[in-house]
Amino acid sequence: MKPAQIVYRIRPSRPEAHLFEVRCTLATVDPAGQRFALPAWIPGSYLIRDFARHVVAIRAEAAGKPVALAKIDKHTWQAAPVNKTASLTVICEVYAWDLSVRGAHLDQTHAFFNGSSVFLRPLGGERLPCLVDLQPPLGDRYRDWRVATALAPASGVKGSARARGFGLYRAANYDELIDHPVEMGRFALASFSACGVPHRVAISGRHDCDLDRLTADLTRICEYQIRFFGEPAPMPNYLFLVTAVGDGYGGLEHRASSALLCARDDLPYAGMKGTPERYRTFLGLCSHEYFHSWNVKRIKPAAFTACDLGSENYTTLLWAFEGFTSYYDDLTLLRCGTITVDDWLGLIAATIDRVDRDPGRQRQSVAESSFDAWTKYYRPDENTPNEVVSYYAKGSLVALALDLTLRAGTNGRCSLDQLMRALWQRHGEHERERHPGIGVGDDDIRLLAEELSGLDLASFFAEAVHGTAELPLARLLKPFGIRLRREKGSTTPSLGVKTSASGDELKLATVYQGSPAQAAGLSAGDLLIAIDGLRLTPSTLERLLCRRQAGTLVTVHAFRRDELMAFSVRLGPPTAGKHRLRIKQQGNALRKAWLRGQPAVLDELGDDRRLLDDDRRAPSACR
Repeated sequence: MKPAQIVYRIRPSRPEAHLFEVRCTLATVDPAGQRFALPAWIPGSYLIRDFARHVVAIRAEAAGKPVALAKIDKHTWQAAPVNKTASLTVICEVYAWDLSVRGAHLDQTHAFFNGSSVFLRPLGGERLPCLVDLQPPLGDRYRDWRVATALAPASGVKGSARARGFGLYRAANYDELIDHPVEMGRFALASFSACGVPHRVAISGRHDCDLDRLTADLTRICEYQIRFFGEPAPMPNYLFLVTAVGDGYGGLEHRASSALLCARDDLPYAGMKGTPERYRTFLGLCSHEYFHSWNVKRIKPAAFTACDLGSENYTTLLWAFEGFTSYYDDLTLLRCGTITVDDWLGLIAATIDRVDRDPGRQRQSVAESSFDAWTKYYRPDENTPNEVVSYYAKGSLVALALDLTLRAGTNGRCSLDQLMRALWQRHGEHERERHPGIGVGDDDIRLLAEELSGLDLASFFAEAVHGTAELPLARLLKPFGIRLRREKGSTTPSLGVKTSASGDELKLATVYQGSPAQAAGLSAGDLLIAIDGLRLTPSTLERLLCRRQAGTLVTVHAFRRDELMAFSVRLGPPTAGKHRLRIKQQGNALRKAWLRGQPAVLDELGDDRRLLDDDRRAPSACR
């Protein structure tokens, strides 16, 4: 009897042309004609990407003979019926030139791919075990290439190829197969252990990273999060796959790895002092994707427990799965002692500013933003700031507000930390093995928070999650001895726009809802020429406006397409100042418990951390 499994083989066939050759062999096929499809999206990035558009050639064969293959929709092919004793193989060439964390990229320097962009799935066979043969490109110039992936190795290949990581790997099913990105090429590799779990960091691209510093900091982050949810870790090993470029930023979570894109200047260098902003941002990204190992990869919205990879999967809960993760990514850095309390308060203030500056927060709730991610958040345009609120940014502020509400309402007995651990216990992957489909429902977070705290949180969720009211953060922070205030802003009157500059040209990127510019008829894309007859450039806009008063009527000349137009704009008030968070009450017990984590968590960590030194530094949670 033929083995019931899917066998894949992938090789960078023509790196100079950015082409992979991918083979998919199925021993048991649909007698009516086996269908194969590529996913339309990749879990963790909620946009239809239509990966099948990168298939440049495809054919099928059985017993060494061609088999007719017909394309029946944008990402699905159907093979003609074959003899039931014959295995069916589909061979395709996939174009890979997407330098991001979501797709595939190939040239003479490296190869990277997510399985969703290269591996066909035999429809009806998604639960079959998979065997994948990772092969190097041909030629002497690639003889020192090696492989980095969190896929589990399979037996069958020995010698130098296996030593470099090439050869056979296995996955329990198709979902697991596509949840392990692969890097091939020349890369720096470092390893460390976190709570006994092997971890690796692979960095491709030119860089001068201090791997000792990076692995030391990642060890603290990973150990804190493992202990936060409770040992043992949910993965047998973990891999940070980092691509360093001149300028870039992004991350995508996977069940035992994360794909990260960063600027090479974001990485630590030998002799670096402290934690500069760029490195702090990179560590926050690593912390964010690692936290996803629990929150979204194993604690899932109900809509994601059985994903349809061919179309959108809607949920109203991304504010919790991305927003809560965004809250904990930097809070982890604080609790590990990687950043100071002042650093962290500055990051919270910057998030408040980011949410506050866009009118979209007044028109869309974070629940609606979650549901509309497929069509709005991931498809931004010039009007996005006016109609969309970020479920990442505002979601993290909702997490902050909920944490403060739970702690203050129970005198520190209950917190968001406890809520996250309860979600892990009730909705984690280990629980779904006993009760399939036990994903998180729309009201489960509120109901669980009420159960743990004894508080009535209906109004909080109605306003913060399903409404557009401003979060009362100043009031919520007060019992914790922290003051939230707004600094005095500029005295320069405003047009109410966001601009983009290119050389001496100044364009309108966004015209904000209800702004003076919108009332006058200016639109995104307009090329600003002059104010009151004086030429406008990126460097002169501020100088021209600061000499006028709010309420003044000015004439703005602009090109729209190739037509010169004039607009009468009554200048608006100056833009508001930035928010600032300051500790006003030293020795606040609620704040100390919050910034350190719940006392139960501290006991689990078993360290002897001292009290906060005048609340200026965070204790190390992972010594």
